[in-house]
Amino acid sequence: MSGTLFVVATPIGNLEDMTRRARATLAKVDLIAAEDTRHTKRLLSHIGVETPLTALHEHNEADAVPKLLEVLGSGRSVALVSDAGTPLVSDPGYRLVAAARREGLTVSPVPGASALLAALSVAGLPTDRFCFEGFLPARRAARRAALAALASEPRTIVLYESVHRIRALIDDLVREFGASRDAFLAREMTKVHEQCVSATLGELGARFDTGEIVSKGEFVVLVRGEVAAPGSALDTDLLLRELAAVLPLRQAAATAARISGERRNALYARLLELKDESGPE
Repeated sequence: MSGTLFVVATPIGNLEDMTRRARATLAKVDLIAAEDTRHTKRLLSHIGVETPLTALHEHNEADAVPKLLEVLGSGRSVALVSDAGTPLVSDPGYRLVAAARREGLTVSPVPGASALLAALSVAGLPTDRFCFEGFLPARRAARRAALAALASEPRTIVLYESVHRIRALIDDLVREFGASRDAFLAREMTKVHEQCVSATLGELGARFDTGEIVSKGEFVVLVRGEVAAPGSALDTDLLLRELAAVLPLRQAAATAARISGERRNALYARLLELKDESGPE
C-alpha cells in the first residue's frame, strides 16, 4: 500500500488558527516536507509534535521530489506544509503534488488558513469572481507590463507583495489603473499588528507617505476590477441578449453586472422584459 501525501494548511500568523485536524495529521505522518524547516520546527514545538522534517523549497524541489515519492511509494505518509497558509498558493509544492498525481498516489487536502481568502472575506470588494495574481515580477518594467495586461480585468484582482516592494507596487498600480480605483490593503493579517485599509489606490499611496500604513510585514492588495463607465458605448441590452443565449437568466444578469457595473437585480428585471418583448420561442 502506498502512503498518502497530505497538503496541510498552517496559520498565517495567529497560531490559534491551527485546526485540530492539521495538528493530528502532522503528528501521525512519517515525514513533514517543509518550505523552511527552522520555521516549521518552531510551529511543531508549539503544538507538541516531533515528526521528522525534510526541506522542500524553490531551490531543491526538483531533487527532493523523487526522494519523497520513494517515501510515499514505500507506504509511508508525508505532510506538505509551507511557512504560512495553504501550500502551493504562491509557495513551493506544485512539482511534488503533480508528480504524486502522475504516480497514482493519494493526495489529500487538510484545509485551513489562507491569506488570499482571509483578505477577500474582509475587503468589501466583489468576491463572486476574482483574479489571483500572487507576486508580480520584481523588476519594475515587467511588473508594469503585467499590470497593464490587467488594467481592463473586470474581476477583483488579488496580489501578494513583500515589504521591500510594496510602495513601488502601489505607485505602479496608480500608474496603470488610475488613482481613483477602489482598493484594499491587508498587512500582517491575524498578527498583533494587523492593519486593514479600504481606500482608493491614490489614497493608499498617500497613507504610506504619511506613515499611516507602516512598511513592515507581508501584504495582500486587492483592487476592484474595471467597471464600465455610465453612458459608455456598451449596449447593455445586446450584452444581456448574448449572455442569455448561453447562460441561465440569473447567471446572465450576474455576469452582465460584473461587466457593466450596473445592479444585478435591475439587469435581471431588464432580461425578463426583453424575454417578454421577444415573445414565446
